[in-house]
Amino acid sequence: MEPPPPSPARGERRDRAADRALRQIARGSRRYALPWLSVRRWTLRLKFVGAALLAGLIAILFAIGAELAIETHAGVMNAAPWLALIIAPAGFALMAWLSRRWFPGAMGSGIPQTIAAMDTEDGRVRKKLLSLRLAIAKVFLTLGGLLSGASIGREGPSVQIGASVMSMIAGKKIRRLASSQDLMVAGGGAGVAAAFNTPLGGIMFAIEELCRYRAFKANSTTLIAVIFAGLMSLAVLGNYTYFGRTPAAVSWPDGLWPVLLCGAIGGLLGGGFSRLLIVSARGLPGRLGELSSSRPVAFAALCGLGTALIGLATGGLTYGTGYAESKAALEGSATLPVYFLLAKMAVIWLAFLSRIPGGVFAPALAVGAGLGANIALLLPSEHGSAILVLGMVGFLAGMTQTPITAFVIVMEMTANHQMLLPLMATAVVAHAFSKTVAPMSLYHALAFPTLRRAEAEVAAEAAARAGTAR
Repeated sequence: MEPPPPSPARGERRDRAADRALRQIARGSRRYALPWLSVRRWTLRLKFVGAALLAGLIAILFAIGAELAIETHAGVMNAAPWLALIIAPAGFALMAWLSRRWFPGAMGSGIPQTIAAMDTEDGRVRKKLLSLRLAIAKVFLTLGGLLSGASIGREGPSVQIGASVMSMIAGKKIRRLASSQDLMVAGGGAGVAAAFNTPLGGIMFAIEELCRYRAFKANSTTLIAVIFAGLMSLAVLGNYTYFGRTPAAVSWPDGLWPVLLCGAIGGLLGGGFSRLLIVSARGLPGRLGELSSSRPVAFAALCGLGTALIGLATGGLTYGTGYAESKAALEGSATLPVYFLLAKMAVIWLAFLSRIPGGVFAPALAVGAGLGANIALLLPSEHGSAILVLGMVGFLAGMTQTPITAFVIVMEMTANHQMLLPLMATAVVAHAFSKTVAPMSLYHALAFPTLRRAEAEVAAEAAARAGTAR
């Protein structure tokens, strides 16, 4: 039996639905056939480029301000070294009070905040971790720490700054070029690239660290952001390398021992230090732990006092990022004493315990230079500063567990492409040894409690609003 013919009303509805589908296909075809005619898409592109340029500009101004702050502190210390006993405790206490009272999302490195913001879909939680207000505060609070002599860096803050600027243009899903996570990854990579003039290092950091536990989408978002941030750096600062040009190299097979020693010792030392920072973030034992939780500003002042005492004992070698000391050792104009390695690690730990804004990436390079200087004492002298470069890569790869980022960024910082294979081998060895000491990477281990605290703050604010409404 044949089915009955469709009713006229049913046939008309089907025809109208087909017409609508055809019109939608036609509109989509026009949209994607000539996307360069879309004003909306060009507006989004211009916003994206503008945000990348702004992130690069803030990172560059941050770098200039950091150099001025370090030079100012060095000038004061040269004139009256004993003033460190006043400046460091007061500065640490002030930065700790300001960040806790007004900018709690700016405390610490900035990389854990960025990773935590990528792991949540709650916009209220993200604003606790990434915002333009926090980005500006991060700059000035970190500069205040450097003026106080704290051994902190600007790489972690630059990541948070870049991610904060790029996340401002996220908008609604139908009105953006990329997802919020992709924009934050791009901003973080742009911050690293502009801060150190290392575009490849910025891209590898975005892929290897920020996308460690998520699939990296091979689109142009990160690449474009890094390129424009790099162009801003080139326009303002010119074509420069962070540590200058280091032509020293190791040959094969004589370079085997330096690679193995720097990789193994750097991996174990870096992994152990990473684990110490992770454990310290959870709280100190005994009375020190009670003091740090009940009176955090006073505890930060004690950390500043410890930093000043170590600085005085080492003749001022441990203040700031360690950039000047590392650069002088690489150039051969100065040597790093044997105790520099442990002294620098101690002041980095004190700054970390105080929770003042500032990163550990750049000071870790100074620790690696000290490690290389000590290992060089055990090896023939013809290797020169090449072992210092290997030490930098070994300790950095061990502490952050990002071997590709470590060797790429150090290679760009020293403009030494002859060291590519030794740097790669050192990073791989260091990463393997580090994993035996610290199973979880530093920044991701710190990101989880950071996210939990931000969620708790949002929940407490929501509960307070609900109680007020009643």
